Amino acid sequence: MPVLQFKGKTAIECYHHTVSHHTLEFDAALSVLGKGEKLGLDGNLIIEGDNLIALKALLPTHAGRIKCIYIDPPYNTGNEGWVYNDNLTQPQFKEWIGQTVGKEGEDATRHDKWCCMMYPRLQLLKELLRDDGAIFVSIGDDELAHLRMLMEEVFGPENFIATIVWRNSTGPKQSKHLSMSHDYILCFARKASEWNRNLLPRTADQEADYTNPDNDPRGPWRSGGLDARNYYSKGRYSITCPGGRVIKGPPGGSYWRMPEETLWEMDADGRIWWGEDGNNVPRIKRFLSEVQEGLIPQTVWDYDDVGHTQEAKQEYLQILSGMEVFTTPKPVALIKRILQIATSADDLVLDSFAGSGTTAHAVLEINKDDGGRRKFILVQIPYDTKDHEKEKLNICRMITAERTKRVIEGYAYTKRGARGKTSREKVAGLGGSFTYARVGKPLFGEYRDWGKQLPAYEELAKYIFYTETSRDFERKMMNEKSGKIGEHHGTSYYLLYTPDGQADRRLDMEWLKGLDKTEKNRNVVVYCEKIWVHRDDLAKFEQATRRTVRPMIVPFNLK
Repeated sequence: MPVLQFKGKTAIECYHHTVSHHTLEFDAALSVLGKGEKLGLDGNLIIEGDNLIALKALLPTHAGRIKCIYIDPPYNTGNEGWVYNDNLTQPQFKEWIGQTVGKEGEDATRHDKWCCMMYPRLQLLKELLRDDGAIFVSIGDDELAHLRMLMEEVFGPENFIATIVWRNSTGPKQSKHLSMSHDYILCFARKASEWNRNLLPRTADQEADYTNPDNDPRGPWRSGGLDARNYYSKGRYSITCPGGRVIKGPPGGSYWRMPEETLWEMDADGRIWWGEDGNNVPRIKRFLSEVQEGLIPQTVWDYDDVGHTQEAKQEYLQILSGMEVFTTPKPVALIKRILQIATSADDLVLDSFAGSGTTAHAVLEINKDDGGRRKFILVQIPYDTKDHEKEKLNICRMITAERTKRVIEGYAYTKRGARGKTSREKVAGLGGSFTYARVGKPLFGEYRDWGKQLPAYEELAKYIFYTETSRDFERKMMNEKSGKIGEHHGTSYYLLYTPDGQADRRLDMEWLKGLDKTEKNRNVVVYCEKIWVHRDDLAKFEQATRRTVRPMIVPFNLK
């Protein structure tokens, strides 16, 4: 398989493994909770912070759980002002860090920087996807070819689903060459063999094509031609219509699509339409009640169906008047189309380039439409450009979360009418909630020591369980008193640790004897602060109890 080479690739191919695990710290003041709800990772979530670090922080609890990922990364046109900020140690990256990525002809490494930014994020997004999940990535012409090759390398070419063309402009724009009127959405599955797309619901206009001029008791129908271009040995014969007209055969160069006996069987069942006078060329009646419940999605999406850029901007400014930060947000209808194709009622949706919060809006709206209980996770860096940082314009807090809050609770806006008249209009809230979190401190110090502060028991338990099993952590399985944090494939995992640092929990013979009375699994992994068992005594215990016990010291034996 051809692969894409770019400056810095060798350094970033495994960079996602070396990114430090950070905690996620909740902010109750910025969260929107319903009655009786608590802050947590189980519901809707908005995370403020670098998306690379945030995605790594989500792995212990959300690996393999996300059904649909939608991201809208920088298109790298040279006009977005995005800054490369991944903190690698190699000299070339030191030169890039904190620098705004320039335009074509001004920045010779602009495509290299973009690829270096995307590659580790795609790797982590893949780990978060379910086996039957899919990722959709909006992109423009500047990086389409590079993105396709990156995604083939990360997800595998066999998991490519489609390149969707979105017509996002209603008219031509000033351009030196050709006026661009579309964007792309690349879709890859985690495992194409397990991913199933949904059918799209028919619109009212599409259902209006089905009528019932003959009052058939089976309901509305539409007709289809009886002739076809493909050769069929039994497809040439004359037909005498009920009104007496004789049709000598199908139109030139075509064949009837069924043998004569089948035609008359269908006619006897009222499935052939001869026209009002009974003398038209026969057509097949296809009943609305018998066709599929929806339409197969196609790869060209028109703005009439999924909105355009100006419509998206109006949606955004209607909710957040005066906050004209994003010039090209995505319309809610576009994200809803993706959710219609790729999600069911209880699925998890992730957007790690959340921007104006359209994905949260779309999830809340589609849940309102179909009664679903989909949940969203949004990640947004607080300052995505140097100008925003200078202005202290925290995008995640002031745009992403604020829009989501207003969509949940309802909002008012100024409507402009004829002759400059204005009125205040109210939009009812869609309901819902979310926890606001920030990327917190690293779990470990620079040299895999504890650093300046001991991590909470649950944070360390989540990290250990994920690194041991590559599965998400279930809090209900954790018992801090006994030390058990979970089990997987016949192995139980324990953490003997006190975050206050006042006393060390140790692995000794007394603890092992207690384990033998309560633990049903024969394989046990124990992370502890001290080991007070000689290896010979441990071997005797394993032989006597027919168990295997693997002791690990924290923090030194952590992966």
